[in-house]
Amino acid sequence: MKLLIAAVLAFSCLSIETASASEEQFLKSIEGRWTGSGLVLRELGGQKVNVTCNMQSNADASRFQMDGSCRALVVISRGFNANVTASGARYSGTYVGVSGKPSTLVGSRSGNTISFDVTWANVVYGDRKARMEVRKVGADGLQIRTIDKDPKSGKSIVTTQLNLKKS
Repeated sequence: MKLLIAAVLAFSCLSIETASASEEQFLKSIEGRWTGSGLVLRELGGQKVNVTCNMQSNADASRFQMDGSCRALVVISRGFNANVTASGARYSGTYVGVSGKPSTLVGSRSGNTISFDVTWANVVYGDRKARMEVRKVGADGLQIRTIDKDPKSGKSIVTTQLNLKKS
């Protein structure tokens, strides 16, 4: 019986170590300078605006930070940043976008995608809830999307999609 308990404990420790190494490897893969473009929805039912973006991401074994800006219509520029901590495959942190106020991020990673539940600092598109996805695409791609619900139809709408390449 003692041998069985020792084996279970050893396997549990190995699994935690492997998960931790896996998260570190993933976080390091999204570190670097990123550039690209995308679309941002200004208001529900409105048109999407083309943007070009630059971002710097720094990471270590259990956290990452993203600082960037996107430009639309040549003259409008908006900054954004995220500070996120990983605990195993669970992630939590803050995101600051157009409002300038920190919004809460809570989520997890599955494969190459971290999916967050977002609680905005202010009401956005009729409520304070949304989803955000940070997806590693191949060796040098990164996609960041925010998805909200139309309060009238209940349908999910992609409100931001940025397609970035490591530069």
